Amino acid sequence: MNLRMDTDKDTGVAILTLDRPEKLNAIDLATAEQLASAWQALRFDDTVRAVVVTGTGDRAFCTGLDRNAASTVPQPNSPYSIDDPLLTIGPKSNDLWKPVIAAVNGMACGGAFYLLGESEFIVADPSATFFDPHTTYGMVSAFESILMAQRMPYGETARMALMGTTERMSARRAYEVGLVSELTEPGEAVTAAVRRAETIAGYPPEAVQGTVRACWAAQEAARAHALAYAPHLVSLGNLPTERQAELFTARRPVREARLR
Repeated sequence: MNLRMDTDKDTGVAILTLDRPEKLNAIDLATAEQLASAWQALRFDDTVRAVVVTGTGDRAFCTGLDRNAASTVPQPNSPYSIDDPLLTIGPKSNDLWKPVIAAVNGMACGGAFYLLGESEFIVADPSATFFDPHTTYGMVSAFESILMAQRMPYGETARMALMGTTERMSARRAYEVGLVSELTEPGEAVTAAVRRAETIAGYPPEAVQGTVRACWAAQEAARAHALAYAPHLVSLGNLPTERQAELFTARRPVREARLR
């Protein structure tokens, strides 16, 4: 299993942990299926009233779709559709309205935004960094940018998406622009997220889930409208998979700038 779930029946909090540290918690097809199954199972587990999602190790929360998995997903020959294995890895995509808090340590990039974008809020370790590598490797950042545009001002979203691997947004900067709601002491992100989850889990679940649904509804119309464009933007703008792989394999160390 590439995913662990630990549930505390006394507090009503579950911790969902991506567990591929050797791959920087990148999501392969098996992990994508496990995430979808986990969110669906949590819908029916009344002992769980709040969830924390995180990644194993201190190097990365998640580095998006595993490149080996990406090369095995066949794509339809149409600008109006695309098969994206990450579209169902988030809680809202699986009709889960229990509150989800993301605890981020290390890198969070690319496909990680599918999880961050469907969390209620983000708690981050000072080591956390956020970036979007798509344009560097000849790919359109569509779904990721749409999700991040719900979290940050337009200029911050556009800069992250367009600068690719050259820049990484620091945890401090992410806090300043509103992507992160809480910046913790080193090593305390999961602990802090669990504390917040325990507080929320102590409230009546009907009221909590209704509030989550109301907050999501405030963004949903614009998000749904934007997502309708995403498949053909990706289909039209992505380089062929073979060329993406060449760029990825030939990548050179970049003089990385970290936004303070």
